[in-house]
Amino acid sequence: MDDLAYLSSIELIQHYRNRSLSPVEVARFLLDRIARYNPKINAFRLIDAATTLAMAEASEQRWAKGEPCGLLDGVPISIKDLVATKGWSTLRGSQAIDPNQEWSVDAPVTARLREHGAVFIGKTNTPESGHKVVTQSSLTGITRNPWDLEKTPGGSSGGAAAALASGIGSLAVGTDGAGSIRIPAAFCNVFGLKPTWGRVPVYPVSTFGRMSTIGPMARTVRDAALMYNAITQPDDRDCFALPYDDRNYLDGIVDGVRDLRIAFSPDLGQPCRVDLEVSEIVAKAAQSFELLGARVEIVNLNWPFDLMKMFLPIWYASYANFLRLYTPEQIQLMDAGLLAIAIEGHSLSLLDYFAAMNQKGIICTQLQELFDRYDLLITPTMPIPAFDAGQLRPKDYADDWSWVPFTYLFNLTEQPAASVPCGFTTAGLPIGMQIAGPLYSDALVLRASRSFEQAHPFYEQRNIQI
Repeated sequence: MDDLAYLSSIELIQHYRNRSLSPVEVARFLLDRIARYNPKINAFRLIDAATTLAMAEASEQRWAKGEPCGLLDGVPISIKDLVATKGWSTLRGSQAIDPNQEWSVDAPVTARLREHGAVFIGKTNTPESGHKVVTQSSLTGITRNPWDLEKTPGGSSGGAAAALASGIGSLAVGTDGAGSIRIPAAFCNVFGLKPTWGRVPVYPVSTFGRMSTIGPMARTVRDAALMYNAITQPDDRDCFALPYDDRNYLDGIVDGVRDLRIAFSPDLGQPCRVDLEVSEIVAKAAQSFELLGARVEIVNLNWPFDLMKMFLPIWYASYANFLRLYTPEQIQLMDAGLLAIAIEGHSLSLLDYFAAMNQKGIICTQLQELFDRYDLLITPTMPIPAFDAGQLRPKDYADDWSWVPFTYLFNLTEQPAASVPCGFTTAGLPIGMQIAGPLYSDALVLRASRSFEQAHPFYEQRNIQI
């Protein structure tokens, strides 16, 4: 039955169309799979079988009439527990939020997915308010990596990535404020796209400003593109969203990378230690684009100042601003690490914050100059493979960010960036390659990712340990 678990969304829709599978059959199968595997991986915070089956039954009736309602009718999808979902609580990995209240609002992404007939299979775990790069919280405990249950799936969309890798749903909603889609995608051998900021409408307005966005996670690039077609549709509640682009992100996705100019940076100009296996695997993956017709050049990036010192004041201030939404009584129930970040934010002056924002502008310009010469930039997604579950950071790292040097830059510059599975260590742990593009080049990033996927299918190997 693993074949059913790992069917893509596009394959499921074809089965629904020719009546060889039904949405109810798939939903029941996945609910059974959750009951079997979630105790091992702890990917889901909320499972509501009655609602899931009701959505599947409604989809089945539409398919029986030959009247599917949109792009994703009957496709099973998980929702990260930071994203508002009507009828389901959104607890954000926190004991400070009362679950006993009216949950009457869909975020734009869940509203669009609902309109397109998707079947919601549950809400996935996150560290409290997404503040960690691993997925564990006092509310939900430790989420584990299906490739090695002793390892972390990363964060903060770790529940989403672990579910996908376990064959529980073909699509997942993730969020990304500093790498939270791409990091767990790399650790769990799935695909994840952080969009150009503003391409996916958001509501309520994020207290993290232009750092964080919502994006698709999937086991295949084409599935992510299909989901992207739905979630990029407009929502009047987001007055800061980009003008609607009605392109079909599946169109041209198989056009390849011939004659593209691709820059490869093994370290993104950062003073970090890259694991030897990771370095070799990603370098080989990057160079393989030459065989696909692209021109790949190694580039040495030099930044005018320390990127981490630029990023952290903005990150800290965002969490200090976020906590203004909560009462002192609620704050007392929150994770000590989250509070420490907010305290750092409160210690900053307005001038500190604007100094970091000015540096951000300089870096944006420098990256734009790079993309005047190259169509895409490739780096490792992470400098290391997944480390021990239950730990906040890998061994031999004294802080929470020096081992996450490659992802947050593209949140600051608002550019699209994807993590693409590109191989395994000798211990069988997945490695991710990051593909970034200039602003608004989401379709190009998807196309390059698909080109690599066609040459190196992600799921030829499924040695997960569950």
